[in-house]
Amino acid sequence: MRKINKILVANRGEIAIRIMRTCREMDIATVAVFSEADRTSMHVRYANEAYYIGAAPSKESYLKAEKIIEVALESGADAVHPGYGFLSENADFARLCKKNNIIFIGPSPEVIETMGDKIQARKAMIDAGVPVVPGTTEAITSEEDAIKTIKKVGLPVMIKASAGGGGKGMRLVHEESEIISAVRGARSEALSSFGDDAVYIEKYVSSPHHIEFQVLGDQHGNTIHLFERECSIQRRHQKVVEETPSVLMTPELRNQMGKHAVEAARAVDYVGAGTIEFLVDNDLNYYFLEMNTRLQVEHPITERVTGIDLVKQQILVAEGNELKLKQDKLKQQGHAIECRVYAEDPDNNFMPCPGRIHSITQPLGLGVRTDGYVYEGYEIPMHYDPMISKLIVWAQNRSEAIKRMKRALYEYKITGVKTSLKFLERIMDTEDFISGNYDTNFIEKNRNNLLDNNFCDRECQDMVIIATYIDFINRMNKVIPTKELNPAKNRWKKYTYQKNFDRL
Repeated sequence: MRKINKILVANRGEIAIRIMRTCREMDIATVAVFSEADRTSMHVRYANEAYYIGAAPSKESYLKAEKIIEVALESGADAVHPGYGFLSENADFARLCKKNNIIFIGPSPEVIETMGDKIQARKAMIDAGVPVVPGTTEAITSEEDAIKTIKKVGLPVMIKASAGGGGKGMRLVHEESEIISAVRGARSEALSSFGDDAVYIEKYVSSPHHIEFQVLGDQHGNTIHLFERECSIQRRHQKVVEETPSVLMTPELRNQMGKHAVEAARAVDYVGAGTIEFLVDNDLNYYFLEMNTRLQVEHPITERVTGIDLVKQQILVAEGNELKLKQDKLKQQGHAIECRVYAEDPDNNFMPCPGRIHSITQPLGLGVRTDGYVYEGYEIPMHYDPMISKLIVWAQNRSEAIKRMKRALYEYKITGVKTSLKFLERIMDTEDFISGNYDTNFIEKNRNNLLDNNFCDRECQDMVIIATYIDFINRMNKVIPTKELNPAKNRWKKYTYQKNFDRL
């Protein structure tokens, strides 16, 4: 047992603020770190203390492990919370914390290393009896090796970076002629993104659901799961909308997958909050995909349906406390949906759109939560992920949750930068989403309705009506005072305008 009194949050943006909010409720002081681009960021203002750590590029600031440890020691922080991204799944950083007697709020370096290496993770899951996607358990050594292996596994396949994440270092192969270029492309992207060009091969599961289970483990051998999250709506293998419970789930399937998620965590003596990700095919067969050894972006929807603060649980476990949560006492209540709001242009291949926010109106009301970090006048940096906020809603059932999300998205207004708000509204209006009949191909399948530049949404319709009305008034003002026109023609024109206006 070791009481934590001050936590350095080794991250930025909305996740830094979200962690600090729980710390404030627990009477734990917080330390922020910031780059040159984040001098005016909200997390810098919210923390009890803030320290400059370097230039805007993350490799010169948020990825400088030694500098962050230096700040932790200088500020007297007992612990470091890495959030997600940056150093959150960096085993060397976790070791550096341990070496300096600083608590790393996460699993051990050894677990991070094992589960961060997708090949080693597959081996560990096979040994634990957890179903995995058919494929290799060794890195591909050459293009010739890839061709031989793929012939054995059978097309189509995914070539994936062993150290991968976030959709990087992945290539889908349908034809033999694509193998060599796919291997080269995956290796090159893996090396530039993760410093490791090792790749492996998995059988491609067509039109799967992407389901993940939240797990929690303590230092006393207790491990539980907090149910599933449906994460199938993705662009470029990155999640856009998540919800819980999943429409796909039956009580039996939830029980089976939950047990395997717990077994997966126990197999590596997992401590802290983590996520076991599965692919589920059309026949409800499920396969281990990967484990995220950190807090997930979409954790708020689990918090909303279970009533459990996951950051608080992370801190309590890191202090050495035993989990007080018991699996048979946990249950899901109601339905929660999360939309990730990005500064990006969905109609231009989701191109990031950094810039200055001129105005922002965030939604409020019953069952609405916004985890964000921007404000009017804030300049969204070009150096980091363009996510502005996460919009979370909760209601008694899925139908009401969708309606609430539509209302919240309608109220959410941001000017100055392009955002994905209208794109998210269109998702909520799509029949496949409303029915729950969707998988990881949702965006591609509904591309014409979601990404069409000529799509005329509610706001566009309102503008057309207003413009037509103004034009009508202007024309009437010109027609009525004219004395030269034949009265009969004049009446005809007025009647025509009034008829058109009534039709609108």
